[in-house]
Amino acid sequence: MPRRKTLKLSTPADIRRAISRVANMALNNEIDPKRANTLLYACNAALAAIKTDEYEKKLVELEGLLSIMEGR
Repeated sequence: MPRRKTLKLSTPADIRRAISRVANMALNNEIDPKRANTLLYACNAALAAIKTDEYEKKLVELEGLLSIMEGR
């Protein structure tokens, strides 16, 4: 059985590498354009989720600072 191919999409840097890899594969006709589009869509969704997590962390931090400032 052939080895499964994976794209790591855990960090923005991983996603940049994946986008570059998929774009190069599409440019060289190594991947079906529909599959490339699907993979790029997944990259975009993963990046949006990472950004949402980062915004949530910043919001929690700001709320904590605001609570401290209000307590003074």
